[in-house]
Amino acid sequence: MARRGWRSVRGRTTLGATVVVAVALAIGAVSFYGILSGSIHSATERSAEQRLDELAERLDQPGGRGPDGADGLGGLDDEIVQIIADDGSVRAASEEARDALGSTALPVTDDAVTMTIDDEPMLVLSDDLDDDRTLVLAVSVENDAETLSTVAVLLTVAVPLLLLLVAVTTWLVTGRALRPVSRIREEVDGITAERLHHRVAVPDSADEIAALASTMNGMLDRLDASATAQRRFVSDASHELRSPLAVIRQHAELAQAHPSTTSIGELAEVVSDEGLRLQGIVESLLLLARLDEGAGSVHEPVDLDDIALGEVRRLRSSGVEVDGSGIRAARVEGDPRLLGQLLRNLADNAARHAQGRVAIGVAPADGYVFVTVEDDGAGVPVDERERVFERFVRLDEARSRDAGGSGLGLAIVRGIAAASGGTVAVDDSRWGGARFVVTLPLAR
Repeated sequence: MARRGWRSVRGRTTLGATVVVAVALAIGAVSFYGILSGSIHSATERSAEQRLDELAERLDQPGGRGPDGADGLGGLDDEIVQIIADDGSVRAASEEARDALGSTALPVTDDAVTMTIDDEPMLVLSDDLDDDRTLVLAVSVENDAETLSTVAVLLTVAVPLLLLLVAVTTWLVTGRALRPVSRIREEVDGITAERLHHRVAVPDSADEIAALASTMNGMLDRLDASATAQRRFVSDASHELRSPLAVIRQHAELAQAHPSTTSIGELAEVVSDEGLRLQGIVESLLLLARLDEGAGSVHEPVDLDDIALGEVRRLRSSGVEVDGSGIRAARVEGDPRLLGQLLRNLADNAARHAQGRVAIGVAPADGYVFVTVEDDGAGVPVDERERVFERFVRLDEARSRDAGGSGLGLAIVRGIAAASGGTVAVDDSRWGGARFVVTLPLAR
């Protein structure tokens, strides 16, 4: 199938190139023949005019007429020359003119004309003499016709041969050029979801084919990374969802096996806690799915300072020491519910890892709003500051699922920031902990 497609492209390319070259050659050949014909005829006419002027000048000179009454034309053996009177009769003629025309007069015209004399094409020109006579000269153009005929034959033979050469060359060059493309196509066609780690061989030609192979490998790299991330996401999601279900099932089986030692209240509390955790995971997954599908298309004015102050009050009510002095008035455009989720996740993350202090700031500058949430906890290592935004990532493996989250909060933060046209990054706080900085464009 691939080879048939390759040959089809090769054939169409060869045919197209041949047609284009054929049209160009045909136009060029016709133009060349026309220019050459005009040039030859012009040169012959100029030469004949010069000869006519020479004869007229000689005849107009004193003594130009011979004593034999031939008016000086008797010595012109190889030229057809006549002197025509006003009444159209031939007053004098060269020997060649008498043999070819007899008493028939050549036409007298202002412009040069072509006629056949003794089956030979002739160019006829005339010039007035001083005594109301007209000198007429006929010059053979048979050599011109033979030259043009030879050129026409050469063009008729050369153009098809050149077309054949172009077609063969195009066929060979196109085949050589498309052969690596066909090989790349066959290699890519053999790469399936289970073989995404395979790559296309990049030739050493450093041309467009090598660029195509590199582009294909780049695409395969992205597909492989996406598939790997998807498989990891499915695995992590399955693990996270299985944990609360396993806890519920364990307590239910324990209550069923030992009803006397397990109270209904204790079982209900476990089921409620794990159900809430399960609900939180599912809601986070649904939100991430919506963000992947382009959620956040709502754009309305949102006062970030109001949202930030609300988070400050919420954390203080739970007993966390929060510094909100860095909050300034700032308005952005976006989805207020998603932006509230962004601030909530960052605040909860800071409160979870802080030793005692949290600071929330909102600062507009240079057309952007910088939202900062920092704590005095252990911080985030430099080599983990990008990975922390991946889904289901917990840097501190010692954290229990009661103390830590599901590993989706910061991934949601990055997704909401991207959907709102912004970015998020993490560095060191003023107390040595973690400081998350969200950059969003100011509302216009």
